[in-house]
Amino acid sequence: MAVSSAREQSERYKLSFTTGRLFLQNASLAAEIYGRLHDWREVREAIDSANLLQSRASRSATRMGGELIQRLQELTDAEVSLLAVVTGEERAQLMWVATCRRYSLIGEFAEEVLRERFLQLAADVLPEHFDSFIRGKALWHDELGEVTSKTMQKLRSTVFLLMRDAGLTGDDGRIIPAVLSRRVRDELAKRTPSDVRFFPTREAA
Repeated sequence: MAVSSAREQSERYKLSFTTGRLFLQNASLAAEIYGRLHDWREVREAIDSANLLQSRASRSATRMGGELIQRLQELTDAEVSLLAVVTGEERAQLMWVATCRRYSLIGEFAEEVLRERFLQLAADVLPEHFDSFIRGKALWHDELGEVTSKTMQKLRSTVFLLMRDAGLTGDDGRIIPAVLSRRVRDELAKRTPSDVRFFPTREAA
């Protein structure tokens, strides 16, 4: 336990995930561009120059473009290639995984609260479960104690929006079991532990 706690304490959480949602409308397009260019910097330039995120404010477009690329870079080339051809449900699952990898706070919440509650036959995951999770993590992460209540409310709201975007919860917090396709599951299983752990499913992680 001491080793785990020391590791957690030394790694500050990135808390900049309030930009955008899961980018479901743009992820496959960016993946297709990467398939041609194989250079994330060039993909970013292509997105910005053509305003592919269709934002009226250039600063907002630049910020969202950067966030999208950072999340996509968390995927392997095989996963990015898959992202260019998958169904909408699979796209949501891959972008959820990319977000969980990019932001360990979300990944840990997905594994330790969302998945665990599902395995314990709980029907839902609610804001109070997030608050309890944060209180526990704050024992090892001083940066969480530095967050204002307004910002924490925005972080909580964003996490629940992301789960809904990924099709993992309903508007009322009801947990929706994830059904992973073979090709998505096979890619996630290449990591140890498998990133199936980010989903409410009884499939082994």
